[in-house]
Amino acid sequence: MFSKMVSFAMALASRGFSDNKIDIPTKQLRVISCFGIDNIPPCEHLRQSASDGKHYCGACKCGDKKHTWLLKSSEEYSKLDYPKLNCPIFMPGFNNYDPNLKNTRKEQIESLDPEQIKYVQVTVGNALPK
Repeated sequence: MFSKMVSFAMALASRGFSDNKIDIPTKQLRVISCFGIDNIPPCEHLRQSASDGKHYCGACKCGDKKHTWLLKSSEEYSKLDYPKLNCPIFMPGFNNYDPNLKNTRKEQIESLDPEQIKYVQVTVGNALPK
């Protein structure tokens, strides 16, 4: 519980007073880690929100709340926008990413062509990629 509180505090601090956001290439990688792409399925912990079109992470146990939605409209700050953000399963794009963990889905993401990642359509704070 304490480590989750520290992680949340770090994420909030990274946002700062001016709503700092992660760069687009990192967000694209985070989106793939959560939502999948082509032959890579969505994360098994991805959950559909009670709010239409929203998703949250079921692994972090934070629940379905407005501030835990992974992606929102481009005008709103979403969870994947935080400069410092940990993933409960250590996936690519997150600050606690661990390349040494063995996971087939993680290895598929790691082997993606960087050019393919560039085509994931996101803006900082955008809705689901096409």
